[in-house]
Amino acid sequence: MAYGAFAFGSLYGSSNCDTLPYAISYRLYAIGHMKLVVFGLTISSSWGNGHATLWRALCKALAARGHRIIFFERDVPYYALNRDLWEIPGGKLILYAEWDDVHSEACSELADADVGMVTSYCPDGLAASDAVLSSGSLRVFYDLDTPVTLEALERGRALAYIGPLGLREFDLVLSFTGGNALEMLRKRLGARRVEPLYGSVDPSVHRRVSAVPHYQADLSYIGTYAEDRQDTLDSLFLEPARRMRERRFVIAGAQYPATFPWSENIFFVRHIAPPDHPALYSSSRLTLNATRRAMARMGYCPSGRLFEAAACGTPIVSDWWAGLDEFFEPGREIVVAREGADVIQTLQLRDDELERIGRQARARALEEHSAERRAQQLEDLLGSNTRDQRADVGCQLNGERRLF
Repeated sequence: MAYGAFAFGSLYGSSNCDTLPYAISYRLYAIGHMKLVVFGLTISSSWGNGHATLWRALCKALAARGHRIIFFERDVPYYALNRDLWEIPGGKLILYAEWDDVHSEACSELADADVGMVTSYCPDGLAASDAVLSSGSLRVFYDLDTPVTLEALERGRALAYIGPLGLREFDLVLSFTGGNALEMLRKRLGARRVEPLYGSVDPSVHRRVSAVPHYQADLSYIGTYAEDRQDTLDSLFLEPARRMRERRFVIAGAQYPATFPWSENIFFVRHIAPPDHPALYSSSRLTLNATRRAMARMGYCPSGRLFEAAACGTPIVSDWWAGLDEFFEPGREIVVAREGADVIQTLQLRDDELERIGRQARARALEEHSAERRAQQLEDLLGSNTRDQRADVGCQLNGERRLF
């Protein structure tokens, strides 16, 4: 077994015995360094998704703490054509064409894993869940798209990554979204234990750098086109651009339609890879955070871009959603805009006023929202989950109730 773990299944009987979760909990604490096997959407391509950048930062932080991550990703054409990562430092990226091609390897990796994890939008989420749930690892589901998941349930749509039994069989469910979403995951999907694990930022990647003339903007926005945040973008970006023709506005992202209402003072960067995000943020006098409708309605769902811009010391103007003030203090670390006039007023602030907001946001991001901090939180959540299992249930051996 990896990291010196021994075969608990052979000690306590079959690999499906009831005592196995407590053996796992012992292993997590006895060894300290964990092997995590993740089945996700993508880590290899940052094109058109918010998963990859989050996973890169978190995997790097976990590896620095001595853990090993094995990431299974289906090799789909649109990510293959836009791939910008080919290996995971301190871990392993396994790309595969079809689940049948990798099923045996997945089971082999799970056989000595401490944690098996399936994420939302994993193309083979159901098959991967079966593999994780039948393994001897701590069984975790991580929903990085909780508002979208819950909205689909409300509309009666089937989820390709969650089966008919919901999430009740997982030992721990992590959610990118906090607040009321946690209770809804319990009620709607039967999750037994739900905890938030928000996005984060890698300060060694996202930091202040020299401005680049091509990216210079009075107001910038980085984000994939999404119909359900177009109203926000129209109000907080396009309207100020229409009313401030002398200012320069920059949009960077993928999948923008030909019918998008461009104007002469809006400049477009089709796709900007994560390593170039700091250059754009550092070239922006102000940057916009615009939240998708489902996420804004749910609240407590900070975009990873929010932390990235803050880590670069760039002042942020954002739409309002419940819980925003839990991450940054409005008026001091972030500016909240409810209409275009609020953005225009912010753009009219003096440079030193905006720079002060950016510095204070950066300090908050580095202290509370770094990938290192999230890695520590994940360790705590995995550890406390096993402690709760031992305390709540215990284990019957030789007629005695024992706690490992």
